[in-house]
Amino acid sequence: MRIKLLQLAEGRVLVEQLRLSMRNQGSSVIPTCLIVILLFWVLAHNADSTDLAGWCAAVIISKLGCWLHGRRHLSRGMGRDAAPRVVWALIFLNGIDGAVWGALPWVALDTSTLAGSVLVIAVLAAVAANAMSILSPVLPVFAAFSSFITMVAMVKLLLLGDPAYTALAVAGFLYMVIMLGQSVNTARTVRTSIDLRFENIELMEKLRMETAIAEQARHEAEQANAAKSKFLAAASHDLRQPIHAQGLLLEVLSCTDLSPHQRKLLASASAASEASADMLNTLLDFSRIEAGVIQPQVLPFQMQPLLNKIEREFERQADAKGLSYRSRETDLLVQSDVGLVELILRNLVSNAIRYTDHGGLLVVCRRHGDQAVLEVWDTGLGIEPAQQREVFREFHQLGNPERDRRKGLGLGLAIVDGLVRALGHGLTLTSTPHRGSVFRLLLPLATTAVTVAPAVVDLGRTQMLNVRVLVIDDDESVRAGMLHLLCAWGCECQVAESIEEALELARRLPPDVVVSDYRLREQRTGVEAIVALRQLTGDALPALLITGDTAPDRLREAQASGVPLLHKPVSPSQLYRGLVSVLPY
Repeated sequence: MRIKLLQLAEGRVLVEQLRLSMRNQGSSVIPTCLIVILLFWVLAHNADSTDLAGWCAAVIISKLGCWLHGRRHLSRGMGRDAAPRVVWALIFLNGIDGAVWGALPWVALDTSTLAGSVLVIAVLAAVAANAMSILSPVLPVFAAFSSFITMVAMVKLLLLGDPAYTALAVAGFLYMVIMLGQSVNTARTVRTSIDLRFENIELMEKLRMETAIAEQARHEAEQANAAKSKFLAAASHDLRQPIHAQGLLLEVLSCTDLSPHQRKLLASASAASEASADMLNTLLDFSRIEAGVIQPQVLPFQMQPLLNKIEREFERQADAKGLSYRSRETDLLVQSDVGLVELILRNLVSNAIRYTDHGGLLVVCRRHGDQAVLEVWDTGLGIEPAQQREVFREFHQLGNPERDRRKGLGLGLAIVDGLVRALGHGLTLTSTPHRGSVFRLLLPLATTAVTVAPAVVDLGRTQMLNVRVLVIDDDESVRAGMLHLLCAWGCECQVAESIEEALELARRLPPDVVVSDYRLREQRTGVEAIVALRQLTGDALPALLITGDTAPDRLREAQASGVPLLHKPVSPSQLYRGLVSVLPY
C-alpha cells in the first residue's frame, strides 16, 4: 500500500502536497481545543472526570504535536528526498491522533445519556470530515487517521452488545468508506491542480526564456540594421565625393575643344558617371525614406504630362531590349505630390523593363469609383505568391544571384513602398509567374489642377552668373571641379578647406553666395560655416548646402537647418538651378 500510495505523487508534486496539508493543520488547532472543552463540560457530569480529562489532554497534545511537526518542516524547507520520510512521520502522528479521537467512546459512552452519546458520535463524524479536508492532499496520511479512528471506535461500539450500537458501528464503517472515496477524489483534484500549476510555471519560464531570446535576437537585428545603415551611409558618402568631382570635371571638359573621338570617349565616361550617380541616388531616396525627411507637397495635377515624361525617358531603354512601351491617354486630375508620384512611377517602369525580356509594358491611368488607378503592366518574369511581399524588402532581388549591377540594387520597390506609405496611398500587386505582373497605385481624384512649369536649364545656353562664390569643401578634387565649373559660368570663385579659411577669405573679399559641403573636418558642419559667415557679412548672405551623407540622422539635421540642400553627386544643371534659386536677382 505504501508504494502504491506514494506513487500517486513524486518529487516536487509530493512536496507541494505535504506543504498544503501542513498549512491546513494550523487552522484546526483552536477549533479542536474548543470542542475538547465543550465535550468535557457536557460529559464530565456522567463520565469519570479523570479519564475524560486525560483524554482531553491527549487530544490537545496530539493535535499540537501534528501542528508543530508541520510548522517545523514548513519553516526549514523540505527537499524531495526527505518527502517520503515526512509522509511516514505524518502517518505515524495522525494515526496516533486518530486513535486518540477513536478512544472517546471508551471514556464517555458507558455512563453518558442518550444526548451525550449522540454528541460523541456527531463529534467523531465531524472530526473525520474535517480531517478529510485537511489531510486528503496526502492520501496515506488521511487513510491512517481514518483507519485508526474507525477501528478504535467500532471496537467499543461492538463490545457494548447493544444492537443499536452495533448498527451504529456498521454505519460508522460505511461512513468512513465513503469518506475515503471522497478523499481519493479530493487527492486527485489536488494533484491535478498542482500539476497544472507546475506546468504553468514551466510554460511561463519557457515563455520568459523565449521572450528573452527573441528580445536578444531583436536587439542583435537592430544592431545589425544600424551597422548596415551606418556602413551604407559611410560608403555612400565616400563614393559620392569622387563621383561628384568627376561629374563636375567632365562637364568642364565638355566645354573645351575636343576631337570627335575624344567626345565619344567623353560621352562614354559621362554615361558611366551618370550610371554611378543613379545608383547612389537610389540609395539616397531609400535613406530619405528611412530618415522620415520626405514631406509630401500635395497639390492637384494632371496625370497625362507625367505619363508623357516617363514614356520619353524610358522608351529608348525599352526599344534597346526590343520591348513595346505603350501608355494610354488620360484626362484625369489627381491630388498628390507630383514629384513623389513621378518617383514611384519611374521605379515601377524601370523595374518592369528590367525584368521583362519579351513583349512589353503598358502604363495606364483610369477612374475607379472616386479614385484614380495608375497601373503598370508587364509581360515579364512574374512573381511567385510567396515572394510578392518580399519583393518590397530592401536589397531583395529576384533572378539576380550574381548581383548584376544592370539589374539595380534591389531598392526600387522598397522605395516605392516607403513613398506610398508616406503619401498615404494604396498599392497592390497582382502577378502570375512567367506571364507578368501589374502594380496598381490608388490616387485620390482632384477637380482642379495647378500647372507648374518645370525649371529646365540648358547649360549650353546658360547666362553668365557674374557673382562672387565662396566654396567650402574638405575634398581637394571637389574644390578643383567647383572652381573650374563656376569660373566657366562667369563667377569669381574662392575655395576654402575649413571654416577658419573661409572666414579669412570672406574678410578680404565678401562673397555674394556660399556653397558649402555639409560634413567638414573636425566634426564640424556646413551649417556652422554658413552661420559664422552670416555673422561676419550679414544675415542675408545666400547659401547652398551640398551633402554626400545618407545617414538618417545627418539628413534630418541638414533638413532642419533651413538652408537649401543638394545631394551629391550634384549635376551641373542642379548646381546652376540651385545658385539661381538662392540669388536675389
